[in-house]
Amino acid sequence: MSAPDTSLSPTAMAVGNRQRNSAIVASVLGWSLDLFDLFILLYVAPVVGQLFFPSTHPTWSLAAVYASFAVTLLMRPIGSAIFGHYADAYGRKGAMLVAIIGVGLSTAAFGLLPTIHQVGAIAPVIFILLRLVQGVFVGGVVASTHTIGTESVPANWRGLMSGLVGGGGAGIGALLASVVFLVTSTLFPGDAFAETGWRVMFFSGLLSSFLGWFIFRNLEESPYWKEMQQQKAAKSARGEANHAPLKTLFADGYRNVLLINLLITIGGGAGYYLTSGYMPTFLKLINQLPNQTSSYILMASSISALVAAVLVGALSDMIGRKKTFLLVGVAAIILLPTFYMGLAGASSMTTIVLYALGIAFIGNAGYAPVLIFLNERFPTAMRATGTGLSWNIGFAIGGMMPTFVSLASPTPADLPLSLSIFAGAVFVLYLVGALIVPETKGNFR
Repeated sequence: MSAPDTSLSPTAMAVGNRQRNSAIVASVLGWSLDLFDLFILLYVAPVVGQLFFPSTHPTWSLAAVYASFAVTLLMRPIGSAIFGHYADAYGRKGAMLVAIIGVGLSTAAFGLLPTIHQVGAIAPVIFILLRLVQGVFVGGVVASTHTIGTESVPANWRGLMSGLVGGGGAGIGALLASVVFLVTSTLFPGDAFAETGWRVMFFSGLLSSFLGWFIFRNLEESPYWKEMQQQKAAKSARGEANHAPLKTLFADGYRNVLLINLLITIGGGAGYYLTSGYMPTFLKLINQLPNQTSSYILMASSISALVAAVLVGALSDMIGRKKTFLLVGVAAIILLPTFYMGLAGASSMTTIVLYALGIAFIGNAGYAPVLIFLNERFPTAMRATGTGLSWNIGFAIGGMMPTFVSLASPTPADLPLSLSIFAGAVFVLYLVGALIVPETKGNFR
């Protein structure tokens, strides 16, 4: 297989402070706004379960909601294929703008849906179909935001940028969702939240569409992509063919790279959804905390997630991606089961907060270096496509874990043990991947 020529001239990497800062803000806030939209469903999962997937078994109803969340994740690879190809061929900016506005509008549309008590069985069908549409746009956000930031910063910032976009973006997105949850719970207390408040939560997706348009409309393309376009134009002038990103990705040389990447992304994705993703449900069903109290703990956990991602991302700049994966994997296998069981048995608010912060820290540390690791596995001409598909396929599979945890738990009291077992298993897979993958630090083409 002949890969595209992706060597860059030194002048291509002369990035001004304004362009670099704009790319950093766009990448972080783009991913933050995307996860803000996704976290809304997680925060209202118990209510949505009763309105769209009612069951005599509370964990089955909850499993159905998480399954609808997994449906969105399963559509993300399709979105990455579509928007990633566009981002590689025509630019990161346009793909990012359309994708983030699409996520926000589709999120707001959930607030308009009739419930099963209003229209019967067609309600969950419409709900799932809208989740499919949302998933395509989410995949597009990943393909664009996860490349332009690292392509616009100096080499010694890339691990830090990886943590800032992946984990920092997740932390900021969760923090925004927690604030909206707090405000909505205050305005619509008790039964009013189940009647109207959950719709207002979804309507807040319009905010992310507006902010996305405002942030990305003046964004410049990355220097790597600009230089690649010049190379492609020169090749076309010489009569040489330019390779399509998707075709190149699934050819012999990169297909195995994609498959090996999944060992890391499945573990990192599952770790995230079993920790930060399951935290709102854990606090409500196991610790039985009221919505307002949970929202404060979730906000603190979001800050813990942001700190973890930035620190571990920066650590990968110092000791390398591979060693960082190994260190985090071992820590997660030991600490996560301990923290889950500790949180389940905690009686004081201080202890609950500390365990919640620890779970958020470990869960988000796991994927902090994943973004830059994936960026370093693919050349510029296929970086958005390769990174987007590797990330989204892994996170789609990892995102199914909360559904399996709920199904494996006959009662809410069984959830802590199920979470401990599943978290331990996925981080064993993560460690296997860390042992197999090569060190990629410095391999940015």
